[in-house]
Amino acid sequence: MNKEMTGFKDLYKEIFENNNLPQFISDELIQKFAELTAEMLRVNEYMNLTAITDTSDIIAKHYADSLLIAESIPHGASVIDIGSGAGFPALPLAVARPDLHITALDSTGKKTAYISDTAKLLGVNINVINARAEIAGHDKKHRERYDVACARAVAPLNVLMEYCLPFVKFGGKFIAMKGADINTEIDDAENAVVILGGEIAENKTFMLYQCEVSQKRNIIIIQKNKPTPIIYPRNNAQITKNPL
Repeated sequence: MNKEMTGFKDLYKEIFENNNLPQFISDELIQKFAELTAEMLRVNEYMNLTAITDTSDIIAKHYADSLLIAESIPHGASVIDIGSGAGFPALPLAVARPDLHITALDSTGKKTAYISDTAKLLGVNINVINARAEIAGHDKKHRERYDVACARAVAPLNVLMEYCLPFVKFGGKFIAMKGADINTEIDDAENAVVILGGEIAENKTFMLYQCEVSQKRNIIIIQKNKPTPIIYPRNNAQITKNPL
């Protein structure tokens, strides 16, 4: 094992152990995530994938952070990652949870092409959709077809719900991955969640360990308990200018 790989392995083990993710520590997974890191940084030289380029930050903020939701996803579930961007959490979930049936949706063709190419490189299965969420959410192939929808987007929770809940089948759930300050967003989303057919079931708080530094993370789980009215999602301008 070369020195660079040894350094990656040591960082990975430290970060995953301190984030209570020991189930994802193995030589095989570490090798896969090292390959993902190398490919992401290679492509990042000519495509804007991520501003995070330090190895320890990549492992913590992209990989460990993505996998904090893994325990909330049932075995064998169909999962759609809305606004997947550079493939987070879709790629880490596909690597670490091969039992899942993962779809990555993003409106930027270059990014969905990158996710598809990288999944093939890593030998993992991801279905990729290059489309806007508010349009795909009305497509019969995708509307209310998934056990789980997830998103790391920075949009407010009431906005994210309108983009994401239409994809979730009855009895499924939407998992919103958020930062530290979430109480106001939860309060503001009370109306939206009822209208869209959901119920806020749980708010899990974590401290994401990043090599001697920790940042607060919240995972909001919205249970889908009735169908989303057909008029939702509205078009992008309506969603952002007049959120529910």
